[in-house]
Amino acid sequence: MPVVVAIDNGSQSTKVLVVDEEGRVRAQARVGLRPYATPESGHSVHPDDDVWDSIARACRTAMERFDGDPGEIVGIGLCTIRFCRALLRADGTLAEPLLSWMDERVSRRHVASPEVAHVSTSSGYIAHRLTGEFRDAAGNYQGVWPIDQQTWRWSDDPDAAVSTGMDRALLSDLVDPGAELGRVTSAAAALTGLPEGVPVYATSNDKAVEALGAGLASDADVLLSLGTYIAAMTVADRPGGGAHHWVNFGCRPGQYLAESTGIRRGMWTVSWLRDLLHPTSPDDDLYAFDRVLGAEAEAVSPGCDGVATVLDWLAPGDEPNRRGAFVGFSGAQGRGHLYRAVLEAIAFTMADHIDAMERERGAVADGVIVTGGGAQSPLLVQIVADVVGRPVRRALVDDAAGIGAAICAAVGSGMHRDWDSAVAAMAGTGEPVLPSDTAETYQALRAWHRGIRSRVAEMSDWMATARP
Repeated sequence: MPVVVAIDNGSQSTKVLVVDEEGRVRAQARVGLRPYATPESGHSVHPDDDVWDSIARACRTAMERFDGDPGEIVGIGLCTIRFCRALLRADGTLAEPLLSWMDERVSRRHVASPEVAHVSTSSGYIAHRLTGEFRDAAGNYQGVWPIDQQTWRWSDDPDAAVSTGMDRALLSDLVDPGAELGRVTSAAAALTGLPEGVPVYATSNDKAVEALGAGLASDADVLLSLGTYIAAMTVADRPGGGAHHWVNFGCRPGQYLAESTGIRRGMWTVSWLRDLLHPTSPDDDLYAFDRVLGAEAEAVSPGCDGVATVLDWLAPGDEPNRRGAFVGFSGAQGRGHLYRAVLEAIAFTMADHIDAMERERGAVADGVIVTGGGAQSPLLVQIVADVVGRPVRRALVDDAAGIGAAICAAVGSGMHRDWDSAVAAMAGTGEPVLPSDTAETYQALRAWHRGIRSRVAEMSDWMATARP
């Protein structure tokens, strides 16, 4: 039976899946990424060659765990973190460590350097490591790039090259989702365990790939991606946007996704709190502690007895003073209140962002699909259903971006004849979680939480200006 390999490189780890034509995962591996390095203020990079190293290790492990014939592998789908920038020498090696999406330089014009012969994304860099080709996924170019949103190709406007600091000689060739990037070289095969000569297929940016793998097909649904960066997306028919949403490339040729304002360091905050509260004994079971925290949070009533969390603990460029906060303590609350308050803050904040996007677009979705690490929490899924007041469905596979990458490889390789048949066979969602009896309470609490966020924002500005 033919299979494809899906590479899903995210903000905190790289996951590799071996997937068959029905979406069944035959083997998988996950390798964590090292913490971002901050060599100077405003710079945030993946240390050394960490992204490639994690991909190579995860591929080797997944291939070791695959009990089938490597000759069954017909394609590889490559998905990496969006909004990164790779500065490459003429031979394709990194001139400096990969710039993460949090590095302020990715939102600025490229500054020419004699050592830099190519400027690419994370996917362009990894595609070159795998295939030796300077070819990249068109759908992974958002931000400061001379890209034409209509054609998915480099702009012919000379001003675009000037404003971004990137002339055509610096840039890779672009291909659509499902198109071939190249074939695995003997050197890459030796490092990754992937079969030499297997074609590598383009996907898109990681959020779009996640949406594809979750089965998002129209604006009848909104997808809530509960990852390190939390955002809501729905299908759009053209580029554009507004004050409360922007339009990103999708993961089918010519498709676009409307994306709401999001939460930076979203589910990261959940992990941060868990690690902060977790006992330090090496004999403890971390997952057992997760279950304890979840049980304690479930016992807390909506509103957490007055405790609220304000999220986005990484200030965006247009609000440099923004800070997160816990407020409302009376001495009667415990760690379950803190844990639930973070989950509620995610739901309250994103419900407002979804509403703002839908008002601006003039279209309201019937239901919500949830993906990412946060979708594994039944409590968070129920809170989201109660706060948004709509049915919530969870993607069937934990790694929706991995399934999206597998779908791209399945279409590119011909394992499935077209996008619709591949999605129908390989993606899907579970039974809907309906709003519960506490939905009315949560609807009343939304204005309360909105007011807290507004006042904490005012306090953050005051703190920054009043501090001597």
